Amino acid sequence: MPHRHTLKNLFTAALLLVLSATAFAESRLESPNGEVVLKFLLQTNGLPAYSVDFLGKPVVLESRLGVEPDFTNACKVAGVVTGQHEGQWTNDFGERRIVPDNYREMDVDLKYKSGQLLRVVFRAYNEGAAFRYSFPAAGTAELHLSGERTEFRFPKGTFGFEEHGTEGEYHRTPIGDIQPECERPLTLEYANGFFAGLCEADNENYPRLLLSPLPGTPDALVSALGGTTSNTANRRDAMRNDPTAMLHGGDSTPWRVFIVGRKPGDLLERNYLLLNLNPPCALPDTSWIKPGKAMRDVTLTTTNSKAIIDFAATGGLQYVELDSQWYGRDESFETGDATKVRASKLDLPEIIRYGNEKNVCVILYVDGRVLKKQRDILFPLYEKWGVKGVKIGFVNVGPQSETAWITDTIEAAAKHHLVLDIHDGYRATGNNRTWPNLLTVEGIRGNEHMPTPEHNCTLPFTRYLAGIADYTICYYDHRIQTTHAHQLAMAVVSFSPIQCLFWYDRPSNYHNEPEIEFFRRLPTVWDETIVVSGEIGRYATIARRSGADWFVGMINNGESRTLDLPLTFLEKGKEYQAHIYYDEPSAPTRAKVGIRTREVNSQTVLNTILRPAGGEVVWITPKVP
Repeated sequence: MPHRHTLKNLFTAALLLVLSATAFAESRLESPNGEVVLKFLLQTNGLPAYSVDFLGKPVVLESRLGVEPDFTNACKVAGVVTGQHEGQWTNDFGERRIVPDNYREMDVDLKYKSGQLLRVVFRAYNEGAAFRYSFPAAGTAELHLSGERTEFRFPKGTFGFEEHGTEGEYHRTPIGDIQPECERPLTLEYANGFFAGLCEADNENYPRLLLSPLPGTPDALVSALGGTTSNTANRRDAMRNDPTAMLHGGDSTPWRVFIVGRKPGDLLERNYLLLNLNPPCALPDTSWIKPGKAMRDVTLTTTNSKAIIDFAATGGLQYVELDSQWYGRDESFETGDATKVRASKLDLPEIIRYGNEKNVCVILYVDGRVLKKQRDILFPLYEKWGVKGVKIGFVNVGPQSETAWITDTIEAAAKHHLVLDIHDGYRATGNNRTWPNLLTVEGIRGNEHMPTPEHNCTLPFTRYLAGIADYTICYYDHRIQTTHAHQLAMAVVSFSPIQCLFWYDRPSNYHNEPEIEFFRRLPTVWDETIVVSGEIGRYATIARRSGADWFVGMINNGESRTLDLPLTFLEKGKEYQAHIYYDEPSAPTRAKVGIRTREVNSQTVLNTILRPAGGEVVWITPKVP
């Protein structure tokens, strides 16, 4: 399947240089503000290489480029074209509504001994740098790639926050000690105090990017495509590493991306760079796509489903998800028939009707293997039933064929006005810009695993560089390893346009706890996002704006600490009312969350005492005269 989007000429100016390998020395590309510098060069043996600097310090040292089997040997530079782009776009489903999109670009055409051409496209943004391989239409119509040899050589003393298995824990590791098939995004911490995130963008039809040690070279990684499918590693249908790809003339690989920053919070604030590297929205109408909060139903009876819908309607939730066994039993839900309701006490048409009456939509769970067999039947059927979305479980990831299937599935769902939540190993690569009906994905160690507070304090600066993630927030469950105020704050810290709340909870758990009002008020998409402060694995304070209201989430690891929260992000000269929800051992509810209110403005500094594994949330709204 060819890549759907070829490169478009967005240049405001272009310069064409025809150079030989002997005459070519180096090409330099600067970001619009000059802080990011990307260099391309040919090494003495004619091997292409690149480097990236930020504020005059190396992000990536001179590292080789190449695609196997035909684009790794000595080559000559056939031409260089440069240009720039200035603009912005509106994102109704993101962490910021107005997204800047400004860069300088350089296309380098390489001619190999075989006569084949490879184009390396470089972009330098204020937020970072990106490059990809493109195969000009002239030449071989069909390209069989056996792998990719993109190197990432880092300065001595660089650490990476290593994670494996897409739902694993993170470990701060010297680059030289990172194990094969490390996941991305990979957050990098440099000896000079700067940070970067190594990411992948715009992967529609290519093996996923993983990272492995570069043999014989310390402090260096190399692209490792495909990777073993993590969510089926112990099942009979587990997939082995498959780095191969079949492309056509005019196709491009995904982008290899570096987001850069002086501090870790800069990386989260700039993660829209991955969206910018994807094509614009492909849907002519997105009015049917509704972000919101969701609660799942595992009991699967009409009575219980209606009770959850009632709870959702009064609690400000927009979705109820019917979980796996609505169409099958324990032994068959993954291979069953998802056109039929098998739960004996579940009247699905009545549930959908009742939900519509209460303005609560229904999402259905379907195992990925069932969807592979029945997708073209299920999506039009679900649209006819009035279902608004599908949660896909146990999705295979890694090889090109699986990436292409996921892309086709997202597009097919959009044709039938279905939003998607893709679970297990899949991580978005910014393609939710092109297909905004992809409202969330998993690929995260969330509350299925009841992670530590240290893990939660790591996520904003690692996994969330890739954007949308379904953390599955809990509130009442006794297994959570944090305070309840910490769980409230995770609803702000975690970005998911479908935000799953009360994951293991039931309506019967609710006993009029007043702090649940915060969940009711909380949006799931934002006009603006600011990382006020944070240290990876220790704490994070994130402020997000929706309209005139601000929501601040503060989470803490296992140590007690005191933090200042300056409200300088508020509009100057305007008065606000702050509703503060915090850990309070003397609170009369079992969740032990206290509530206080106070008047604030842009000059206010809130002093916050965070308990071990604790948190705090602040809802700030303009004061009514």
